[in-house]
Amino acid sequence: MNNKVVLAYSGGLDTTYCAIYLSKIKNLEIHAITVNTGGFSTDEIKNIEARAKRLGATSFTCVDVTKEYYESCIKYLIFGNVLKNATYPLSVSAERMVQAIAVAKHVLEIGASYVAHGSTGAGNDQVRFDMVFQNMLPGVEILTPIRDMKLSREEEIEFLKEHGVEMNFEKAKYSINKGLWGTSVGGKETLTSKDYLPEDAWPTPCTKQNAESITLEFEKGELKSVDGKKFPHPVEAIQYLQSVAQPYGIGRDIHVGDTIIGIKGRVGFEAAAPIIIIKAHHLLEKHTLTKWQLYWKDQLSNWYGNWLHEGQMLDPTMRNIEKFLEDTQTTVSGKVFITLQPYRYTITGIESKHDLMSSKFGSYGEMNKGWNGDDVKGFAKIFGNQTVIFNKINDEKN
Repeated sequence: MNNKVVLAYSGGLDTTYCAIYLSKIKNLEIHAITVNTGGFSTDEIKNIEARAKRLGATSFTCVDVTKEYYESCIKYLIFGNVLKNATYPLSVSAERMVQAIAVAKHVLEIGASYVAHGSTGAGNDQVRFDMVFQNMLPGVEILTPIRDMKLSREEEIEFLKEHGVEMNFEKAKYSINKGLWGTSVGGKETLTSKDYLPEDAWPTPCTKQNAESITLEFEKGELKSVDGKKFPHPVEAIQYLQSVAQPYGIGRDIHVGDTIIGIKGRVGFEAAAPIIIIKAHHLLEKHTLTKWQLYWKDQLSNWYGNWLHEGQMLDPTMRNIEKFLEDTQTTVSGKVFITLQPYRYTITGIESKHDLMSSKFGSYGEMNKGWNGDDVKGFAKIFGNQTVIFNKINDEKN
């Protein structure tokens, strides 16, 4: 055992409390780490580092895992068209798993005996972090001062003031969590069941008014270009699409769902790029996959999204489903045409060499080229035979 503790550090009130408490009260050597999943700017990281060092952290590390986040998680959320409760693109829950894994790797790198996070006892994140740490860090003690001591915000502030910590203790009206796959927004309205977030609560104001047509191009299920602009990696394509679409106020909503700890929760989010990408990708799949491919994708994708949300990213079953999802994307290539307008978008159609809606084989409701009327009569008779037998037998018994 040594006295090193790796602290998952964001620079907010809870992790600031953890830094002071673990160093001053528990006499531990603090090694702070911030994991960037696409939500921090360079200046923000510099400010977080300066704050950590003022608190006495022995070391500060920032790990940018944005591309790893995409490769290990977001890619499969797109392949699966995953929207929890048909609404939420798992903006935060997916991000937390990747962050926890990065923190655990840092613990192993420096050989720390302790790992700490600032989760409270009332949310999902405590479970997500704990499960990753228990899996990856056997023998490393998990420290969670906020949760264990059931601290109120007021108690944390008083403690920090007593230890001479200077920071803005005024609670922001809305809590914002930004990452590559969307931004969550929490406030007094999301604590109710009926109130909607006001316009000034959304991080990105709606500033675009004129309609704009864009084209997304997918290759084997991955977004590769926007309006003919090709990008080295899908991360850059997502970021570019976000910059184009978010100023229309697209992708705003409030998700209501079941938390891991068994209570209902409500959170606002803005996620223009994720919502548009998932819906565009889904339409392209409708044209390029068979009905049974689509059916089984729906079953497995729904389970995958729920299991990821509940902190089970390391379950080997997830790797099995990812292989299936990736295999289904072989023919999911083509262009999707979209019109953006304030607060809404319209997906007008697709173009793909793999389009199964081919006039070579007939046009629905118009003309057939692969069968004749007698073929259909025989097919309908055999296809409905079981139902006919059931009804005849049971009608006779009645």
